[in-house]
Amino acid sequence: MDRSPGRDLIVGLFVLAGLAALGWLSFSVGGFTLHQRGGLRLFADFSETGDLKIHAPVVIAGIRVGEVSKLSLDKDFRARVEINVEPDLRLPADTSASIVTAGVLGDRYISLQPGGDDRILQSGDRISYTESAVILERLIGQLVYGNTRGERKDAPASAPASLQELK
Repeated sequence: MDRSPGRDLIVGLFVLAGLAALGWLSFSVGGFTLHQRGGLRLFADFSETGDLKIHAPVVIAGIRVGEVSKLSLDKDFRARVEINVEPDLRLPADTSASIVTAGVLGDRYISLQPGGDDRILQSGDRISYTESAVILERLIGQLVYGNTRGERKDAPASAPASLQELK
């Protein structure tokens, strides 16, 4: 069997190109970046993040404008989320942040709704208006059991049940 060196070189280059494409695809799908994007660093406090992850998208009107860069707890045991958005973005001070789900069971991301205030958020500012994640299990529990504030319907009532007991 006669092999030519040119053919081996072409096959080798093709294999290397395939491996490079596979590596690039792996890093791009995983959200890996070689540089830390400098930008507007903002904070938002939530009572429930619902499995929000670092590198989750931050969007305005469906357009990705940043990502979640850090998750931590504050002194009141609320979730503090640090987000990094594009540096040229001019967000009003009354911008609100909501944790929403992509689809019914999809990943969580932060949706920003710009307000109408004349003041502009600066790097290091806190977004005051937040809406925490809706936890599907809690919502189903409320529908099934009919309780919204932790009261149990099957618990004995402390007040009289009928008008006859009042007389």
